[in-house]
Amino acid sequence: MLSAINTKILLAILAALTIIGGAAIYQRRAAEKAAAILQQQQRNAEEQNRRDEAFRQQVEQNKKKHNSAAAQEGKTWKTYLP
Repeated sequence: MLSAINTKILLAILAALTIIGGAAIYQRRAAEKAAAILQQQQRNAEEQNRRDEAFRQQVEQNKKKHNSAAAQEGKTWKTYLP
């Protein structure tokens, strides 16, 4: 009788340890997935920043190009002789 109770207690302890181990593994996998998602978001943000910077530079170049043409226009009228 005592042996049966000891066996049941040991099985209960083993089941509890199995559950705790499974929970630890699940938590570790969830943390790994969260870390992977965070890294992907950081890469996406860096890529977006690079695209934004390239776009800003392109806009600045276009501004300079268009403004320089407008600045030269006044000179043509000064030298115009009808």
